[in-house]
Amino acid sequence: MTLRGRLTAAFLAVVLGPVLLGALFVAATAHSVDRTRSAERLAVAAATVRTSVDALCQQLRAAADAVALTGGDRAGAAGQVVSRGLAAAVVVSDMGGRITYSTPGAPPTPWQECAGSAPAAGPVRALTVRVGLRDRAGTTLGAVTAAQPVDPAFVARLAAVTGVAVTLLDDGVGSARVTHTTEAQEVRDAVLAAAGTLDGEQVTETADGRYVRRIGPSSGQPLPLVLSVPSDQPPGLHTVLVGAVVLAALLAVLAAWRLARVTTRPLVELAAAVDRVAHGDLSARVPVRTRDELGRLAAAFNRMTRETGSYVAALTSSRDQLRGHLAVLGDTLASTHDLQRILRVILNSAIAATGARAGALLLVDPGGVLVARCTDGLDGRWPGDGGPTTLRVPVGSGVVGAVAATGVPQRGRMEPADVPPGEPRCRTYVAVPFAAPGGPGGPGGPGPSEGPGPTPSGGDAPTVELPAGVVAAVGRAAGDPASPAAALGVLALYDRLGTDEFDDDDVVTLRTFASHAAVAVENVRMHEEAQRLSLTDPLTGLWNYRYLRESIRREVERASRFGRMLSVLALDLDRFKDVNDTYGHAAGDTVLAEFARRVRGEIREVDLAFRQGGEEFVLLLPETDARGAAIVAERLGAAIRDTSIAVDAHGGSPVPVRVTVSIGIAVYPDHAGTGQEVLDAADDALYAAKAAGRDTYRLSSRCTPAVRELPVPTGAVSPADGLPRAGRAVAPTRSEASATAGEAASPAAPAASAATCADAAPGEAGSADGQLGTALTGPDVARAGPGPGRATAGGGASSGPHPPRQSRGR
Repeated sequence: MTLRGRLTAAFLAVVLGPVLLGALFVAATAHSVDRTRSAERLAVAAATVRTSVDALCQQLRAAADAVALTGGDRAGAAGQVVSRGLAAAVVVSDMGGRITYSTPGAPPTPWQECAGSAPAAGPVRALTVRVGLRDRAGTTLGAVTAAQPVDPAFVARLAAVTGVAVTLLDDGVGSARVTHTTEAQEVRDAVLAAAGTLDGEQVTETADGRYVRRIGPSSGQPLPLVLSVPSDQPPGLHTVLVGAVVLAALLAVLAAWRLARVTTRPLVELAAAVDRVAHGDLSARVPVRTRDELGRLAAAFNRMTRETGSYVAALTSSRDQLRGHLAVLGDTLASTHDLQRILRVILNSAIAATGARAGALLLVDPGGVLVARCTDGLDGRWPGDGGPTTLRVPVGSGVVGAVAATGVPQRGRMEPADVPPGEPRCRTYVAVPFAAPGGPGGPGGPGPSEGPGPTPSGGDAPTVELPAGVVAAVGRAAGDPASPAAALGVLALYDRLGTDEFDDDDVVTLRTFASHAAVAVENVRMHEEAQRLSLTDPLTGLWNYRYLRESIRREVERASRFGRMLSVLALDLDRFKDVNDTYGHAAGDTVLAEFARRVRGEIREVDLAFRQGGEEFVLLLPETDARGAAIVAERLGAAIRDTSIAVDAHGGSPVPVRVTVSIGIAVYPDHAGTGQEVLDAADDALYAAKAAGRDTYRLSSRCTPAVRELPVPTGAVSPADGLPRAGRAVAPTRSEASATAGEAASPAAPAASAATCADAAPGEAGSADGQLGTALTGPDVARAGPGPGRATAGGGASSGPHPPRQSRGR
């Protein structure tokens, strides 16, 4: 519909609305008044009918009483009652109901008693009153019944008395048949149909304008009657009202068409100009013909088109820039797990998208403190002289701390005196939180109180987790003490360019970048967790065989590089099949899990424990010689042997199960020269322990060939190119010569290894009560024996990179 059509319709609605409402009000009022008056007439008629019927019933009761009280000639008394018109007929009956006397001319049955409210079976022919006939002693002798016929004359008398049309029905239930009526033939069917829809003494209306009411049968008025009156509404009222509405509509249409035509001309011109602008023509202008509202609208449109042209160019440039940032952000998220690089791209993109001068992206560390992992433009923004090297804000403190605690973004202005401690100085700020996707801990990852586990590769990828204390603090700050808040960090920007403050659109934009940051952090965490799960055994929590192959290769290389020893322990639970066969596999799983727990409690942090498969386990003990390995084996055997393990025997009560372990020990480089060879040597020693009766340990009997170490002197002064060379050395100074002599005094590692292997007799080196066990006693004795480059006490970590931590140890 065009604007002209809408204006015409609006004018018609304004004009014709009151006219239509007035006409409807008049019609409704007239109908309501007519219905009320007709209902009152019917109510008066109903009361008159009840009074007339009740008077007739009283007359019949008096006639019956007069006959019943006559002691002698009851026939004569009955004749006098009939002759005087008190009743049409009198019937005298005995106790058995047999008629002993009846006046001639009695009306036909059925008769309806005045006191009865139940309808008679069929059309009522007479109204009766029945009284008891007794002697002087009060003995009942029979009954006297006085009757008055109900005929058309009776119905006509009722209609004359009430002033309404009266219809007597066959019974009080339906309206199928009519006994007598004063209704006209043309309206009789409509009146009877309307009466059939009534429930009780209600009033209804027929289609031809008559009002109908149904009364009886009831106590005191036993006749089923229908009363009706014609409507008093003036004829032709609705026709007059419709004619007035039509005439008003014609006049309103003419006026509305003229007004709309005059009003819409400048709007048509404005619409044409808008169409041109919509098709890209920003040079369109609207002629300003008047100074009214439409003229001001045209002038405002012309100014808007001029300013829009300049805005379009700026928006196009901003859009292209934002697309470029989003493309870089998407490529970075999809191509790397380098969290620092991803956070840098996210922060730079957020700064460019909002026009901020500086910003920081902070993550919650395990101590409950927000630590800036990426910043830009914060130099020179710290109150006082200098500033912190890293932005650190406790959760719940300051602006960014409150955002992390409550999860509610904040923006506004900040005076220099109001800068929170530890936060940069700024005029305006905006900060939004971000959390792990899918709720606390992220989908499928560890919960807030869990970490993603160690990094198997031993790299420096950051571990992102929420400690339990921070979770509780953030949950309480959010208003729910039990809420496991999942805040990972906060994205904060400072000092927007070109405007006074950041607005709500900036908050929406920052939420987008914060969601990318959350996805990046969660992806890194899930990547680390997936990497950990792929290298651990799900039942015991120990490293699996896959990581064993990688770890032993790395540890052998490290031991070789730094001239250290590496002990390998192969462990096997004795008669573990009997546990499964006796108590079930669930009990076997319980034994394996408890065994792994006790093993973790007996090793150091740098030691590595593996489940090789089934009930077979492997321990890697860096910087540990054969004596230290024997001490560990004794401790493990005692830890498993001394305390039984409670298991559920086929779902019953817990049963203590005593378990022992056999252990084979091999040392690199004493017993093998490669990782696989040292594993095989430990496995052979394990078989020797099994053959020796189980619940013991044995040292490998293998030996590596003796290797002579070639001294490689190094010049005291570097060559001209700055690179040290092997070969003839420049004469050292006195201090350097002393140092060289001290190093030469220590025995070479291969020689010591060969000597150790030669001294160990097969079958005796690993005895639980042998000389290795008596040489070292107590848990605080050093694990590593003397050797090149080794400490003689303490068993500390090597100077090279450490393997990932397996457990906290003792």
